[in-house]
Amino acid sequence: MTQEPLGQDTGAPLPEWAPPEIDRTKAHPARIYDYLLGGKDNFDVDRDAAEVALAAMPELRAMARANRAFLGRAVRHLAESGITQFLDIGTGIPGPGNTGEIARAVQPGARVVYVDYDPIVSAHSRALLSAADPALSAVVQADVREPKTILDSGAVQSVLDFEQPIAVLMVAVLHFVSEAEDAHSIARYFIDAVAPGSALVVSHASEGHEAGKFGAAREGWNNATSQLVLRDRSEIGRFFEGTELLDPGVVIIPAWRPDREPSAEDLALDYGHAGVGIKR
Repeated sequence: MTQEPLGQDTGAPLPEWAPPEIDRTKAHPARIYDYLLGGKDNFDVDRDAAEVALAAMPELRAMARANRAFLGRAVRHLAESGITQFLDIGTGIPGPGNTGEIARAVQPGARVVYVDYDPIVSAHSRALLSAADPALSAVVQADVREPKTILDSGAVQSVLDFEQPIAVLMVAVLHFVSEAEDAHSIARYFIDAVAPGSALVVSHASEGHEAGKFGAAREGWNNATSQLVLRDRSEIGRFFEGTELLDPGVVIIPAWRPDREPSAEDLALDYGHAGVGIKR
């Protein structure tokens, strides 16, 4: 099969799952992530971008799986701790083990709002929720860089009760916010908006044990709608200012409350850090 050159559109008909406003000339982080996870909801431009990154860093597929597993562990822990509301920002294309599925396995009445700025993600999320109770779920097409727009959304306000704790999930999204856009202030905006007892869940890309490897891999995002920004553990820790970090703190992604003893291969996936903080 002949693939589209990077960044170009052959004019082929859109697949049924793709909204008509999709721009196929730019790769999108959510669709690159979908491809890394083995999904099918992506275009040649996304696959080409992912393959550029994989050529420099073959571990990216395992990192994507580790990140998705972290999301599941964090949501499950928070639901077991009594949190029943989840604001999932930069949700990505939903699949098995999505936030609502995990939360409702513990808290059947959990309320979940999914936020992403990719129309494909919004379309898939709405399809996923087509039979769901609208009082318990909503989808918002919005950008993490505009936190006020998200929080003021009618869908967010109707589903979530800001007088009660809310888990704000920012999993693998803040590394697409540039230094000029001030990712730390964005995280703080959400923390300031939620009630005590709320949680902040963050995972974020960082340089690993092979210096320069992830730096080369992030060239895969050069033609994407957002570029990848690496931050070190201390910078990632700053996202949790105003919260009390749960044990084990900010650690490499596979090491956050793993379901089993991490293997040497797991611990070698040190190209990202994660943590969960509780607002007191």
